[in-house]
Amino acid sequence: MTSSSITTIHSRDNTFVKDLRRLAQDTTAYRKQGRVWLEGDHLCRAALERGQRASIAVFSESFWPLAQVEWAQDAMKIIVIADALFADISGLDSPARMGFIMDLPAPAAVHPGAATVVLDRVQDAGNVGSILRSASAFGFRQVVAIKGSAALWSPKVLRAGMGAHFALDLIEGVEHGELQSLQVPMLVTSSHAGDWLHRAALPWPCAWVLGHEGQGVSPALEERAALRIRIAQPGGEESLNVAAAAAICLHASGAGR
Repeated sequence: MTSSSITTIHSRDNTFVKDLRRLAQDTTAYRKQGRVWLEGDHLCRAALERGQRASIAVFSESFWPLAQVEWAQDAMKIIVIADALFADISGLDSPARMGFIMDLPAPAAVHPGAATVVLDRVQDAGNVGSILRSASAFGFRQVVAIKGSAALWSPKVLRAGMGAHFALDLIEGVEHGELQSLQVPMLVTSSHAGDWLHRAALPWPCAWVLGHEGQGVSPALEERAALRIRIAQPGGEESLNVAAAAAICLHASGAGR
């Protein structure tokens, strides 16, 4: 890596800095820019382990001397910015000292036969990221987000996903009608009706539909379901958080195949 490959920035009015601030702080800026921001070494390592390569690696000025040996070869371009600028850009309470900018994957079509998780207007970024982690862990390879769901590549979802994004095919902004192409049985979660999960014969592959935190799965999708599934709650709670329910259901499918 030669010095000509490295750019150092100290001005908060720099165009690159302004664009990076939007990527780090604006939920949907990635759609306009066609790229995503991975802040912190954990997310960056997760991307590299899945065969990704950064278009730009960004380092705080104080960290760059330590980062050169481990990280300099993992990006096509290096940007070093003043520590105060990095702190201003960061979306974290305790700013990281590095991050990657990566090209947003090209939009994919729904794969008819893939084991799938459908997000039906799941709106909390933490829930969505957690569901992506469970999907990846338990052998699901496609996540389809219906319009009204949290932006899949937003900074908060990326952080909550902890690298799961790079193991999944992610499709967002989908209308209900586009799910017609799915050729696997559709399973919906319910808090009050359907087969008990621990007794159900779960098909594989399948598509689990996880609904809005307050409203649940939409009636239109519930009508199309091959199975309605509920989780036994011997402690007596009314319902489970959607991310917790997802982890239980997806594990049951993955472990039982």
